[in-house]
Amino acid sequence: MTFSIVGRCAETGQLGIAISSSSIAVGARCPWLRAGVGAVSSQNITLPALGPQILDELAGGLTPQQALDQTLIRNGYSQYRQVTVIDAQGRTALFSGSQSLGTHHAVVGQQCVAAGNLLANRAVIDAMVAAFERSEGCLAARLVTALQAGQDAGGEAGAVHSAALSVVGELTWPIVDLRVDWAEESPIGELGRLWQAYQPQLQDYLTRALDPTQAPRYGVPGDE
Repeated sequence: MTFSIVGRCAETGQLGIAISSSSIAVGARCPWLRAGVGAVSSQNITLPALGPQILDELAGGLTPQQALDQTLIRNGYSQYRQVTVIDAQGRTALFSGSQSLGTHHAVVGQQCVAAGNLLANRAVIDAMVAAFERSEGCLAARLVTALQAGQDAGGEAGAVHSAALSVVGELTWPIVDLRVDWAEESPIGELGRLWQAYQPQLQDYLTRALDPTQAPRYGVPGDE
């Protein structure tokens, strides 16, 4: 039903998630990030509350494994959950409950964790971690590369229909938050094209927010 990768850039400290699913609007329920704290992907039979609660525990000083364990115990039904966590220091944790759907797998890599369920094969997750570890460039691009590598290795057992990419840095809001909520075909490809369109404008949007006097002009009505 879902495969994802959470990752950290060792150079910038940015945290991010790339995720895809056969379900609609996966980006609205599964990826959770907080600048300077961590990133959580809550998937399989998703309880969205797990993401914010784990981030709260990380912010309170718990390790990723402690935060994950305590949150799962508190909410119950852990056998239905699949969760991955990375914190601002690059420490990781993962969990796949006994009721994870179909073929499922989770792997910790260097500055990343990938996991999935209802997979075409377990090699999907291995391919994502390998692609992230050998890729270069900014974190968002590396996450997209890893997600595409998972699709190329087989992806889900069935068709995927939604995908999302989110990255946080030093600011309180995501510097990247792109979603394909539904596509009949190739949502990961659509997400990649969205990122290619957004990447050249990313810094401009940060500049507009932080210092409007330096905002670039785009020649649209009212932009004088």
